[in-house]
Amino acid sequence: MDVKLFDSELKVMCVLWREGDATAKHISDILKEEIGWNMNTTYTLIKRCIKKGAIERSEPNFMCHALIPKEEVQEAETKELIDKIYDGSADMLFAALLGRKQLSAEQIEKLKQIVADME
Repeated sequence: MDVKLFDSELKVMCVLWREGDATAKHISDILKEEIGWNMNTTYTLIKRCIKKGAIERSEPNFMCHALIPKEEVQEAETKELIDKIYDGSADMLFAALLGRKQLSAEQIEKLKQIVADME
């Protein structure tokens, strides 16, 4: 992924991923309720996402469409986290997550299945 999104821009994208295509006003209403942002803040962030190629705008009603899939952003953000905090070592991140010991038996089984599927 070539587009770098800031946390505030990701909040706009998360609304689109969750809701599907939506008007700028609808996105603004949701973020006002969830975060307390005013309309100008949300519109500014939507415009930044449009400029970066993450959102496509169409008429009528300033309809917004996510151009970047959530999975692509998750992958890029995870890679950046691993590179930045764990020296590029995914197993160190995995160990850190498991070391927190707050996983349910169901979550542990799910992780075992993911590892088994990779082998």
